[in-house]
Amino acid sequence: MTRRSDLAVRLLRALGTHEGNHKAPDLAADVGTTAGFVAQVATPLVRRGWVRSEPGPTGGYALVANLDDVSVLEVIEAVEGPTDTGRCVLADRPCAEEGPCALHAPWSRARAHLLRELGDATVAGVPLDDRPRVDDGPPATTADPPIIPARAGRRRVATATVPPARPRG
Repeated sequence: MTRRSDLAVRLLRALGTHEGNHKAPDLAADVGTTAGFVAQVATPLVRRGWVRSEPGPTGGYALVANLDDVSVLEVIEAVEGPTDTGRCVLADRPCAEEGPCALHAPWSRARAHLLRELGDATVAGVPLDDRPRVDDGPPATTADPPIIPARAGRRRVATATVPPARPRG
């Protein structure tokens, strides 16, 4: 799930807490982003008919859908596009039953399970409080491995410690 999808779910939940129109800056403060990003994330939600957008000084965004009827998977696909791309997880090529990659069968089973879970989870069922944000990650504990800086915007976790080299002699 990308930051955009996470924000889309949180935006829907924020809109569902109060009736009427909500201004982008207020929503941005509620979900922890900028007003410009709220507009970007809200656009596919408006296209799907879940949110209404009204311009002008009295306008804003308003929820028009019942969040019990909207699945997390539907939100992800509205924001990110189709989840089933048919692409291989090991190589940048199509992956099919004929000539599959080494991970085709287990990946297909895991993907089917994940999609089933996301499809069964409604946006209304997503907790409002105590949810980690995508950019914050889970709370750190002493058992967690250290975070190593990676490319801009990404985080990588150390998976092994390399012992210091011993001097030869």
